[in-house]
Amino acid sequence: MRGTAGSPVLVVTGGTRGIGAAVAHRAVAAGWRVCVTWRDDEAAARDTVGALRALGGSVVDVRADLADDGAAEAVLDAAAVLGPVTHVVANAGTTGRLGRLVDTEAAVVRRVVDVNATGTLLLARECVSRWEAVGTPGVLVTVSSVAAQSGAPGEYVAYAASKAAVEALTVGLAKEVGPSGIRVACVSPGTTRTGIHAAGGEPGRPDRVAPSVPLRRAGEPDEVAAAVWWLLSDEASYVSGAVLRVSGGL
Repeated sequence: MRGTAGSPVLVVTGGTRGIGAAVAHRAVAAGWRVCVTWRDDEAAARDTVGALRALGGSVVDVRADLADDGAAEAVLDAAAVLGPVTHVVANAGTTGRLGRLVDTEAAVVRRVVDVNATGTLLLARECVSRWEAVGTPGVLVTVSSVAAQSGAPGEYVAYAASKAAVEALTVGLAKEVGPSGIRVACVSPGTTRTGIHAAGGEPGRPDRVAPSVPLRRAGEPDEVAAAVWWLLSDEASYVSGAVLRVSGGL
């Protein structure tokens, strides 16, 4: 049954566009209750939430900036109207503008690190605190990028550094909370056709970089969402501390 008291409750940050929205659609289709967060694009949020509810899903949305103090607590409190939160996808992120690090303003560097690294750390901290308090064997899936390995020179070194932090968080936290039955894993996408490229100043970037990908194409949001969904599922019950690359061979 859809949206019943026994179904899982999933929080997806940055869940109204791109990869996050694709994850939310999979969850609602499976009968999960879902809370999605968004920050700027209210029109996209309304469209996504409307589509999810049209599928019969129990859905709430929260406007939140995960870099803000108290945002993690506010999001989890809002999601609790659906029931105890059992699964979280830390997907919200930003690249900043494409360009060399030396040409990137300090405020942009701080913003990228605050959203991608600090925001994910604080969300993870709050999830674990709540799950350990009541003995919930929760699942946290973080979203990194292959930039964490490549360094993204000439494009977004600060973003790459922030995503490397997300991967370190995944590995360390998984070891820390494994004895509590909590799983933490990460998906590391390659270039994917989402709005993040336009926000970074180059909407056509997926087509530009596609020839450098072994599969010779950019990924689609649902291809990455499939990996996230698997990590959330019981099929991945023995997977923790792993970073799963979904990158077309990069």
